[in-house]
This record gives sequence, C-alpha cells and structure tokens, in this order.
Amino acid sequence: MTPKNKTSLLWIIGLILILCIYSLFYLYFIENKDIVLVPRKIRHLIKFLTTFSVYMIGTFFLGKFHVKWMGQLWHFIHISLLSLLVFIGFFDWAIHPVSQQIKDITVVFQEFLISPTLYVGMGIINRSESG
Repeated sequence: MTPKNKTSLLWIIGLILILCIYSLFYLYFIENKDIVLVPRKIRHLIKFLTTFSVYMIGTFFLGKFHVKWMGQLWHFIHISLLSLLVFIGFFDWAIHPVSQQIKDITVVFQEFLISPTLYVGMGIINRSESG
C-alpha cells in the first residue's frame, strides 16, 4: 500500500468515526424528546465528551497528513470554540442559567465542531495541496 493510499484510507476511517459519533449524538441526544429528563449537568458532560471525541479523532487522523498547517488550524478552531463552550457551560452550571440566545449560539458552535464538514474540508485541502 502506497503512503498516499494509506493516508486516504486513514482519512476515510476518521470520517466514518466522526459520522458515527455525529449520527449517534443526534439520534440519541438531540432528537430524543426524553432528554429533558436528564439533568442539565449530565447533558453538558455528554456534549463535551462528544465534541472532545471528534476533536481527538480529527487530531489523530489529520496528523497523518503531510500538510502540517491543517493540523494547527484544526487545533486552533477546536480549542478556541471548545474553550468558549466550556466557559459558557461552567457559567450555566455555577453562576446562572444562560439565556436562550446564548444557548442557540452554543448549539451552532457545537454542531460545527462535531459535524464532519470541517474534517471533509481539511481532507479536500490536503488532497489538493499534496497533489
């Protein structure tokens, strides 16, 4: 197996893992009407672990690419947005529940972080950069 084929295979494995996490999160968490029965702190923890899992998968599989700046961009986007989400989560936990507008923003950020869109974009850029 050539290095390019191995990299492509690893990228596809990462994509499948991210798609599985994304799908399971939506099936069992977002689309589940009974999720409101789960305590807020547990919901926060589930969201954090889901986002962190996608970050780690992307870090591992994108680390196999030869274009190193993509890994740095992946880290920057995930760490900065995840830090913001954790800050808002701790505020919601410890100080005061956040407004619905803030919750809506966090949902958008979290969906961006767990969706395969960023990972696919990085794969496309890698393919065009490495020729």
